[in-house]
Amino acid sequence: MPWIRGLDEPRRRRLRALATRFLHEKTITPLGDLSLQEGDGVLLAAVCCLPLLELGEVGLRGWSQLLLYPDAFRVQRSHMDAAGVLHEWDDELIGEAWDSGPLILSWADVQADLQAPDEGYCVAVHEMVHKIDVLDGAMDGTPPLPRDWQREWARDFQQAYDAFCAQVDAGVEVLIDPYAAEAPEEFFAVASEYHFTAPDLLEQALPTVAAHLRRFYGAPPVLGG
Repeated sequence: MPWIRGLDEPRRRRLRALATRFLHEKTITPLGDLSLQEGDGVLLAAVCCLPLLELGEVGLRGWSQLLLYPDAFRVQRSHMDAAGVLHEWDDELIGEAWDSGPLILSWADVQADLQAPDEGYCVAVHEMVHKIDVLDGAMDGTPPLPRDWQREWARDFQQAYDAFCAQVDAGVEVLIDPYAAEAPEEFFAVASEYHFTAPDLLEQALPTVAAHLRRFYGAPPVLGG
């Protein structure tokens, strides 16, 4: 896997230990007609643990199951508007993460990310980042951090997020996935995908955010070459 090969040996050992812990603590449940092959669980655990290389096992707290769909899946949404009218619709997703519930992934999309490891997308990292984000009790784009750093992070991410949203709203072509403008927590998760898969592009697009993520996750894997 390119993301593993791109790590130095001490961080590879750390990732192997984290993946072993992941497999010990989490139940991976294939859904539908999906059948995993030998080694798939280890591979999946390793990808999920990439954001934990510096944070460590604390990033695995609060949940116990990974649900794996064969492909994109549909979920029903509902919203009560100010007039009291209930709106219901279906969303098609490739990943989802709840506060204390399961991590949910599309296996087809995990595999697609592995086939294109330097294009800015990694759904497993994205959803794991949501799990990290909520460790402090709020999924808001700011993970648990020392107090001084938390203030810096919140300030810098908010400024970068506001500027990014203004670009998207104005129809400006942005360098990273415009889905990052959806909410602060999505901005954090999308930027984290780029940290691991296209760090040079992230540095070009959001240098202050890139600096915080390098400090939080450590150096990104060296891809290509």
